Amino acid sequence: MLVDDNPADIDLMCEILGSCKRRYHVSSVSDGEEAISFLHRRGRHSEAPTPDLVILDLNLPRKDGRTVLKELKSDSLFCKIPIVVFTTSQANSDITSSYALGANCYLRKPGNLEEYRAVVQSMADFWLGFAALPQ
Repeated sequence: MLVDDNPADIDLMCEILGSCKRRYHVSSVSDGEEAISFLHRRGRHSEAPTPDLVILDLNLPRKDGRTVLKELKSDSLFCKIPIVVFTTSQANSDITSSYALGANCYLRKPGNLEEYRAVVQSMADFWLGFAALPQ
């Protein structure tokens, strides 16, 4: 599941994951409120699958990523889902607070396409290929 308010980042992430050897189903939402609705299967998300991984931007409308992270990690239904914070912020305070709130990984969005592609592919390989995740 991808939580990001930038349509270009969503399109690029889907394109990169679509070109991987493994097949991934990517669900995306554009704000923190919708992320919580998706996970709780509310409204138009009543048939939403439970994600194996959440890729979360910090700076989101309606409910920011920090709040979403805190809510998910304090909820027994979702606390075991790995959450990768994937954001442009390089602030040490964001990194520190994300880990304190339970993030499993913090990655900065690279500024160029080649590095962006490499980071996304490596993230997918690790979290959805090598890491043993709860079922």
